[in-house]
Amino acid sequence: MTTIDTHATGAATGVTASPSARTVSIGDWFTTTDHKRIGRLFIAVSLVALLGVGVIAALLGVERVDAEAAMFDINSMAQLFALYRFGLTFVVLVPLLLGMAVAIVPLQLGARALAFPRLAAAGFWTWLIGVVLVVISIAANGGPGGGNPRFVGLFLVSLIVLLLGLAAVAGSLATTVLTTRAPGMNMRRVPVFSWSVLVGALGLLLVLPAVIGALIYTYLDYRYGRIGFGGNRAINDWIGFGFSQPVTLVYAVPVFGFAAEVIAVASGRKLPMRGVIFTGVVLVGLGAALGGVLQQPADLSRDVSHLSVGRWLSEVLPYALFNLLPVLGGFIVIALGAVSMRSGRPRITAPLVFGLLGALMVFVGMLANAVFYVGDAQLAGTVFEEGVWLYVVYGAVLSALGAITYWGPKLWGRSLPDRQVLPLAALGFIATVLASLPYLVAGFAKQPAEASEFDYSGPQNLWNGLSAAGHVLMFVTVLAFVGLAVRSFTKGADAGDDPWDGHTLEWATSSPAPYANFADVHTVASAEPLLDLKPRKDR
Repeated sequence: MTTIDTHATGAATGVTASPSARTVSIGDWFTTTDHKRIGRLFIAVSLVALLGVGVIAALLGVERVDAEAAMFDINSMAQLFALYRFGLTFVVLVPLLLGMAVAIVPLQLGARALAFPRLAAAGFWTWLIGVVLVVISIAANGGPGGGNPRFVGLFLVSLIVLLLGLAAVAGSLATTVLTTRAPGMNMRRVPVFSWSVLVGALGLLLVLPAVIGALIYTYLDYRYGRIGFGGNRAINDWIGFGFSQPVTLVYAVPVFGFAAEVIAVASGRKLPMRGVIFTGVVLVGLGAALGGVLQQPADLSRDVSHLSVGRWLSEVLPYALFNLLPVLGGFIVIALGAVSMRSGRPRITAPLVFGLLGALMVFVGMLANAVFYVGDAQLAGTVFEEGVWLYVVYGAVLSALGAITYWGPKLWGRSLPDRQVLPLAALGFIATVLASLPYLVAGFAKQPAEASEFDYSGPQNLWNGLSAAGHVLMFVTVLAFVGLAVRSFTKGADAGDDPWDGHTLEWATSSPAPYANFADVHTVASAEPLLDLKPRKDR
């Protein structure tokens, strides 16, 4: 089933009403149902939030460098850690990737609009209101461990509002991929990025209601007794699964779709074994989503090899399903991408470097997550889990920066200069490794999670100092990228309609894409319709 004319204003019959041809007021942005604007709003707010949360992350890293000297009041540490975790997960990671998907997926599908555009617009504003209220509640001594009962309650309600907004956007995206495609584009011909968005959106629709349900239970308990769920200091115990692994792997599924997309374009060839790549993306999302819905860690006991066969199977099978299945899926996508690159002569571009490094960082996080749940490693309660989480979050950020570089010309009509962006990809990679890897090492040394006072043998100042430096470098990377993007997208040279020699339908329309995306409805006969129209190469 495909439907094209789903535009909220009914303007999808042509492009004559393009708001880009007239003065755009602030009110137009507040009331817009244009998916490209909604996506850009998500991207802009998420990048600004990343800079703010990056400062908090760096300060917390510095606080942990010297475990004996306190820079912050010990009673405020729980709120700062909450802002750090919730911020990077639900104010940066999820909305940044959703925003990119909202802006690009309808273009890739040959659609003139997003399905349920008003729902997506309402989702953005609901999410933004929730973000503002979460920040206010934590600033007023609310949140996990907060001492102000009213603002602890506000924190829980605000987080529910925030997640409802994200779920609304995910529903709009999933419906778009399933129902709003160009004629001839069956599900086997959907672009890989759009397929990964569908898998990620369906995963969000499975996971976010579970998180919201846990929040509702926690709020009711906090409001009417604080007996069953432990009050304000046990909030993370009940909702922590929503911003830890394997659930965060659901949020990062589009990273692998983008990597496969830019590998194919850089190589100038069709992706090999396209169906297998689709399966790999599904495996990444499936295992992680199931783990989130069940809300139970699928870990292995200590000395698992000495257990009876029945007990061994009861532990190993869930462990493999929730923790190893995403690893297998990520490996499939990366391995087939490597085959595609080896068979061609890929152009080394900034989107390719960002996309590959982002996918590799998330994959490293998957591998480390599998180690975390091995009982004999004895990593529970340590900063090892934070290191895994940072690999996933910052890897997804690298991918998102690459996606902005790649699709920016289609949204703004101008390009980012490759020579200036490539060093930022290298700097972001170094920042990710520095922020994450030391916590994996410190986890084996038994540094406790989310603590500023601790003591263990080993260079604890070194590991925490390196991680703090990684957060600072990521802040510098994003700040430099945002500055370069603002300058290039406003004053740079025109990019042209197809600057990357693309394969999919978004490159068949003008740059920047008009209000209704396409003047004519395209009919496709393959998964790479634009590649088929270009001079044939050995592909």
